[in-house]
Amino acid sequence: MTKPDTAPDKKRRSSAMRPLKVLVAVLAIAAVIKELRLPKEQRTWHGALAGFVPYDFRMPTIDRIKSTVWNPDGAIIVNRAFGVGWTINLGAIVAKVRARSAAA
Repeated sequence: MTKPDTAPDKKRRSSAMRPLKVLVAVLAIAAVIKELRLPKEQRTWHGALAGFVPYDFRMPTIDRIKSTVWNPDGAIIVNRAFGVGWTINLGAIVAKVRARSAAA
């Protein structure tokens, strides 16, 4: 028996994500505006909006990506290597799972 068409489910998920996508776009624009308001020599292209939401528009390096996505000693939720917001540090998750398995 074939599975029924799931197109309505995909539409529902897509429309549910729309507000989040709009929010991320607005935050990215706000971060760029924040940087452009500074004198050229003071622009760093990384920082935080309202002291809370991190942003980083510098060209990502392999080392920065690696330390963001795979840092067993770091936190699970970390600032993105490029863009606005946070991401998941997979290395920290693996380290915590291994530590829990070793303790059991």
